[in-house]
Amino acid sequence: MFNTFKYIKRIIIVLGVFLLPEMYYGQVDFNKRPDDDLGNVEDKFQEFFYEALKQKSIENYDRSIEALLKCVDIDNSVPVLYFELGKNYMKLKNFGAAEDALKKAVSKDPDNEWFLDELYGYYIVQNDYDKAIKTVKQLVKYHTDYKEDLASLYVRNKDYKEALKILDELDAELGISPRRDVMRNQIYSATGKKKDQIKNLEERVENDPDREANYLALIFRYSENNEKEKAFETAKELLKVNPNSQLVHLALYKFYLDDDNAEKAIESMKIVIKSSEIKPEAKLKVLTDFVHFVGENPEYENDLVEATALVGDTNNSKTLEELGQYYLSKKNKPKALEYFEASLKINSENFNVIRNVLLLYIDLQQYTKAEQKSSEVLQKYPSQPLFYLVNGVALNELNSPKKALTSLEMGLDYIIDDTNMERDFYNQLSKAHTLLNNTAKAKAFSDKAKQLENSN
Repeated sequence: MFNTFKYIKRIIIVLGVFLLPEMYYGQVDFNKRPDDDLGNVEDKFQEFFYEALKQKSIENYDRSIEALLKCVDIDNSVPVLYFELGKNYMKLKNFGAAEDALKKAVSKDPDNEWFLDELYGYYIVQNDYDKAIKTVKQLVKYHTDYKEDLASLYVRNKDYKEALKILDELDAELGISPRRDVMRNQIYSATGKKKDQIKNLEERVENDPDREANYLALIFRYSENNEKEKAFETAKELLKVNPNSQLVHLALYKFYLDDDNAEKAIESMKIVIKSSEIKPEAKLKVLTDFVHFVGENPEYENDLVEATALVGDTNNSKTLEELGQYYLSKKNKPKALEYFEASLKINSENFNVIRNVLLLYIDLQQYTKAEQKSSEVLQKYPSQPLFYLVNGVALNELNSPKKALTSLEMGLDYIIDDTNMERDFYNQLSKAHTLLNNTAKAKAFSDKAKQLENSN
C-alpha cells in the first residue's frame, strides 16, 4: 500500500494544506465589515487558522488543536478544520477524537480525496479493515492504486474470493504485476487451492505464449506440486517457443539429471553458468547439485572441472565447501584444501571448514601453517581440544616440544568422553618428552596411550 503514488500524494497533501484555506475562505467575504461590535471575525478566523498550522509545524499539537477549535467556534462549516483536527489528534494518539474529526471532514466534503485518504490511513493504523475497505472503495475512482489497496485489504480480512476478483480485474486492465502476483500467491497458499493457481498460470501461457515469465512461473508451480512430468514438458515447450531462453535451463538441468540424461544436463548446466541473465547464487546452486551428481558418477569429473573454471571466482562459501568435500572424498587433498581455504576467506567462522583446513595442513605436512592457524583459532575457540592437538602436533614437528607440551596439557583438560582423541594427546605428549630427553615421562604417556588403545 505504501507505493510511489502514495508517497507523491503525501507531498501534495503537505503542500496543499497551505492552499486549502484559500478554497474554503471563498465562503467568507473578507472585504465585508461586520455590522456589530465583535471585531473583524474573518481576520480572527485567519489568524487562528495560521496559528494552528504554525503550532503543528513545531509539533505543539495541543496548541494547534486549541487554535483550530477557536476557528470552529467562528465558523463550523469549514471542512478543512476537521481534517486538521483529525491529524493533530492522531499525533496525540487520541484516536477516538481523530476518527470523529476526520469523519466530520468527509461528511462536509464527501468527494475530497485527501480527507478520505486520511480517514483510510487512520483505519489502517487501527487495523480496522472493514471500515478501511468501506473508505477505500470511495477512493478507487481517484486512482487505480487504491484498487490494489482494496485487494490487499481483502487479503488481510481473509476475503480471498473478493481479493482474487479485484486482482483479476487489475491484471486484465493493466497486465500482470509481480507485486500483485505476490498477493495472489499468498491467497493460494492460505486457501490451499493449488489447482486454481496452476489453472491461472496455464491460462496465462495460453493467452500470452511468447512471454517467458509465464512458462517459468508455471514450471515452478508444477514442480512445487510434484507434477514433474508437466513441469518438464512445459520447460521443453518454452525452449521450442524461445530457443535462446537461458532461464529455462535452471529447470531443465535438474529434469535431465532426474531423467538420467547426463549429456543434456551438462549442456544445460554450462548454459546456466555462462549466462549473464542468471544470478550468481542460482549458478552456484546448480554447481552444488552437479558436485553431488559427479560424486555418484565420477566419469563426469572433467565436466565438473570445466564448470568450476567457468564459474571463476565465487563468493559463495557453501559451494566452495561442497567442492572441498567432493575432492576430499576423492582423496585429492591438495585440491580439497584449496577450496576449503577459499571458503574460509569468505566465512571465517565456519567451524567444520576450519577443522578440515587444520587436519589437511597436518596431513599435507604444512606444519608452519598448521601452527599459525591453530594458534589463531584458539583465540576464538579456547575450549576445543582438537585445535590444541593440531597445535601440539605442529609444534612437535617444528621441533618446539616445550611449546607443544604447554598446548597439549591445556587441551587435555577439555576432552570429554573421547578416548581416541585422548590417546592421540598422550602419543603427542610422549613425543614432546622424547624430544626433551625425558624418557621416563615419555614412556608413561606412551603406556597410557597403549592402555586406551587396548581398552577399545
